[in-house]
Amino acid sequence: MSTPRVRLPRSARADEEIEIRTLLNHPMVTGLSSDNPRDMLARFEARMNGAQVLSYDFGNGSAANPTFTFHVRAAAPGNFEFVWTHEDGREFRAEGSVDVS
Repeated sequence: MSTPRVRLPRSARADEEIEIRTLLNHPMVTGLSSDNPRDMLARFEARMNGAQVLSYDFGNGSAANPTFTFHVRAAAPGNFEFVWTHEDGREFRAEGSVDVS
């Protein structure tokens, strides 16, 4: 497993819509079509200042190395937390912040 990667701007204007990109290198093996044991993420969550801005529950059709690109309106300075949760309960985390002027 690799370190989660997140790309977000360092700063934004008040009420600007910002783009956020995330990536986690993960094989996402369902175990259905091979002898390899199941190895799947269960959930991804993104929070800004503690409020959830995106959540996604992974299924068997999820591709390896899941990536998300989404937009958030930056009304105030934001502290972001990104959490990928594995089916076995392990969590992979990343953080970032955006200054708003």
